[in-house]
Amino acid sequence: MPKRLLQGVVVSDKGAKTVVVKVERTFMHPLYRKTVRRSKKYHAHDEGEAFKVGDRVEITECPPKSKLKRWEVVGAVGA
Repeated sequence: MPKRLLQGVVVSDKGAKTVVVKVERTFMHPLYRKTVRRSKKYHAHDEGEAFKVGDRVEITECPPKSKLKRWEVVGAVGA
C-alpha cells in the first residue's frame, strides 16, 4: 500500500525535531449538500528543525518514531 501524502500548515515548532501540522480537508455534507471544512493536527518528524510556524509543508507516513509521531516532513510546498 502506498504511503499517504498530506499538505498542511505548521502550527507549532516547540518540540525537539517535531512540528505540529494542521491539515484541512473539505467535503460535501451528505444530506444538506453544503461544503464542510474539517481539520486535524499531526505530529511530524523534522530532523533538521528547518520549518517554522506558518510554513506550508508536505508530510508522509512513516514507522512510529515516538508516542505521537507517525509522520515525517517531506519538504515545503510552494514558495
